[in-house]
Amino acid sequence: MADWNSPIKSPYYFLIVGVISLCVAVISTFTGKIYGRYGGWASRAKEPTEFWWTVTIAYFGGVCFIGYFLYKIHGHAN
Repeated sequence: MADWNSPIKSPYYFLIVGVISLCVAVISTFTGKIYGRYGGWASRAKEPTEFWWTVTIAYFGGVCFIGYFLYKIHGHAN
């Protein structure tokens, strides 16, 4: 079980990062712009490949962080 008294080891950080990542991905999907890997903005109209890869990474990262949070909270079943 997780140590709930330590803020650094708290599993809720994984939930927070996962939700933020999913929100960034959803907002970027609707607006058509996302902050790219090389310090610039990627547009869906101008650079569709880079845009969709970055959005996919944001979705996947959010799902992984939330999944890890659920694993830390509930543990694995034997």
